[in-house]
Amino acid sequence: MNSFAASVLGWFASHGRNDLPWQQNPTPYRVWISEIMLQQTQVATVIPYYLRFMESFPDVSALADAQIDDVLHHWSGLGYYARARNLHKTAMVIRDQFNGEFPASIDDVISLPGIGPSTAGAILALARNERHPILDGNVKRVLARYHAIEGRPGKTAVSQSLWKYAEQHTPHTQVAEYTQAMMDLGATICTSAKPRCDDCPVAANCEAHALSRETDFPGRRARKEKPLKKTQMILIHAEAAVYLEKRPPSGIWGGLWSFPEVDTDQDVSSWCEEKLNSSPLDVQQWATVRHSFTHYDLDIEPTAVRVAKLSSTVADSTDCIWYELHSVQQIGLAAPVANLIERLRTEELANNVPNS
Repeated sequence: MNSFAASVLGWFASHGRNDLPWQQNPTPYRVWISEIMLQQTQVATVIPYYLRFMESFPDVSALADAQIDDVLHHWSGLGYYARARNLHKTAMVIRDQFNGEFPASIDDVISLPGIGPSTAGAILALARNERHPILDGNVKRVLARYHAIEGRPGKTAVSQSLWKYAEQHTPHTQVAEYTQAMMDLGATICTSAKPRCDDCPVAANCEAHALSRETDFPGRRARKEKPLKKTQMILIHAEAAVYLEKRPPSGIWGGLWSFPEVDTDQDVSSWCEEKLNSSPLDVQQWATVRHSFTHYDLDIEPTAVRVAKLSSTVADSTDCIWYELHSVQQIGLAAPVANLIERLRTEELANNVPNS
């Protein structure tokens, strides 16, 4: 075993995480779900989502047979919803093309929707102890610093160099432990902003540390100010229900249910008459809500519109619904939409409190 792997494994034996939910009975299915959830998401955030998800979808068959609305409901608030859509697609592929068994070969795993080489390697390493190098964000950072690799990991030459070192350092034994150790090392010690080099098991031979340039690696794009976009969401409500529309299957909040969006200068009354054949009884402009995405910020201008009754035309459509404010119906909602529905629910309850 090479000295790098030995040092990492020695550290992991004393300081690594071994009580995470997906580490208990680490089947390929359980590890796969965790790996997808952990993409660009902190462990502490993932744990409650993972536990709820596994309770509802304990195996591939349960996930494949589920309705996409139910899957997205369990993902609501976790963000990057393409991950949930790909999970559902992959479960159906495994059910239909692999007889419900998670694929055995690395190539078959990589072929599945939403799974790249690093995620595939992690699943097979952690669940089956097979030797496959991984290169998630944490591992890229550790290796880029250890070898002082200049440039952004997104560049082909840099990526090839990182994969070369990932392969070189991956041991032929204790692969599952090493894979988890590298993830833990990057997440808890070799962190992005303030690496704890004094606690690092490989600091003595780390080239970036020797140069006192730890935070220069890996290279990153020049920071740009995120653009600001604006939209108006119309919160149409009547009879303790709110009007929602299903978003297109791709793009931001793809496949989720949301309020209709119009330009910020759109006349709401005329929109309601044209869309729902109903005139507003009351219109309230709420305070702007800002929601941040990776590449831009979105200012949502909520306009609460009370109408007299539910439009009967909605019942004939699969792309719009009257969602009962006190319903237990499970549908996928983005976090800001869920928060606005909760405010409507709270105000509806307050307005219906009987006078004492």
